[in-house]
Amino acid sequence: MAHMRKPALIAAVLLLLLLALLGAASCGKGQDDADAGDPTPSGVEESTPPPPVDTFPDVRPSIPSETPPPPPVYPGPEVKLVPYDGVVEHLFFHEIIAFPELAFDGRYGQAGYDENMVTVSEYNRMLESIYAKGFILVDMNDVWSEYTNDDGVQRMKKNTLMLPEGKKPLILSFDDISFYEYMRGDGFMEKLIIGDDGEIWASGFDPRGNPIVSQDYTAVTVLDRFVRENPDFSLGGVKGCIALTGYEGILGYRTQAESSNDTPEFRLNRMQEIARARPVVQRLKETGWYFATHSYGHINLERVSFEGVMNDAHRWLEEVGSLVGPTQLFIYPFGTRLDGGDVYETGPAFKAYHELGFRIFASVGYEPFSRIKPDIAAVVCDRMHADGGTMRRESERYQKFYDSAEVFDMLRPRL
Repeated sequence: MAHMRKPALIAAVLLLLLLALLGAASCGKGQDDADAGDPTPSGVEESTPPPPVDTFPDVRPSIPSETPPPPPVYPGPEVKLVPYDGVVEHLFFHEIIAFPELAFDGRYGQAGYDENMVTVSEYNRMLESIYAKGFILVDMNDVWSEYTNDDGVQRMKKNTLMLPEGKKPLILSFDDISFYEYMRGDGFMEKLIIGDDGEIWASGFDPRGNPIVSQDYTAVTVLDRFVRENPDFSLGGVKGCIALTGYEGILGYRTQAESSNDTPEFRLNRMQEIARARPVVQRLKETGWYFATHSYGHINLERVSFEGVMNDAHRWLEEVGSLVGPTQLFIYPFGTRLDGGDVYETGPAFKAYHELGFRIFASVGYEPFSRIKPDIAAVVCDRMHADGGTMRRESERYQKFYDSAEVFDMLRPRL
């Protein structure tokens, strides 16, 4: 009996060793499969990292028609250029009203739209009149430049422009092209986008609530088309200056950071919006547009402390300047000036902005005005505003650009 139990014991030991080896192999295979992407084991919560910014799906809509190729940049070598040292006019707009029947429907906001904006039909007529009167678009950055004077200090000077004979220079600037939330449903488009043709379009909704993609309803896209059709309206392809705030993002994209909302979902959405805004900014710059700060929070510079003004400036540089690139242009919100008055005084806020690289500071007025400051490398100037208020009350001042009675949209409210 003892001899018979010994082989059985040996067999049992061998069987246990074999089972142990098979178990180890099974565990190793399970680990390799888990590394290769097997489903997460039951009872363990899976955590999937967000996709990289550059793998977001293409958000460009399908464009219903093709934009013709851009014309050659004007002027060509056959056009004679002559020196110009006269007045450089400066006219500015806000975003244009695409659908007046929604903006002027009697609801809250109608009075502000009527006072501060123009409709798409008025904008088209204004551009036609301005062009017919011999104006040509120039870049504000080309009008003045910084130089070193005989005393070895930096100052600004007005440049002699070389223009086609008979043309008059005009700067166009556009404030608040952010498509703010308050404008939704009030007759405006909602964002600038890149079309399948690589050009700038705008997306939004028509008065019936149907989504549309068009180049007919925003200040940017209408001017783009007008210059394509009339290349001699632009010196070297220049369009205009886009003055941006940042508190609700830029160009219809919600790129702003919010300390009160720092959830992973918000951060991811912000990354997506930034990724979508970048190519729009780049295409605008490639097609003759350039940028200015309009303050981050559209603040009243005369009512905010020095510390508040500086915090606002740095936030703009961080959130907006990082997207649009360097600029030396400050378009004042509300037309208020740094330090309460910068024409003949240079206060601490003005000096601080100067240290940040700003050189041209534009306010609002009823006549062309500019002054090169003698004590610092800076220029202060005014812009004339094209809007409902000036069409109703200051029409004579704007006759050099357009006849207010001829461009006036009869869909505006009767006051």
